[in-house]
Amino acid sequence: MKILVGGAIAAVLGILGIFVWFSDFLGLVKGAFPAMLMLGGALAIYIGFDELKDSWKSDPVEEVVPAVKEEEDPAKYKQEIDELKKEIETLKQTENPTSADSQKK
Repeated sequence: MKILVGGAIAAVLGILGIFVWFSDFLGLVKGAFPAMLMLGGALAIYIGFDELKDSWKSDPVEEVVPAVKEEEDPAKYKQEIDELKKEIETLKQTENPTSADSQKK
């Protein structure tokens, strides 16, 4: 509770301070803005250069021609589909046995 009250008092004093010393506040913002732009630009250059170095280290052939995956056996999928169809039919019969009997007739 003490922290909440202290934070509220600090926020109110900060807002009042901005109104009282508004011209000084604008001078601070004017001076900090170019510095923030320079630091942000330097960070972007560093990250871009780091990504460029990573791309130089990787294998260039692998980037141009991706690794070819082995062909998967379609019979495996056909068998799985058949098993799922059988399971669906059994679920239909257990869910509504009267309609299954009428369909057989």
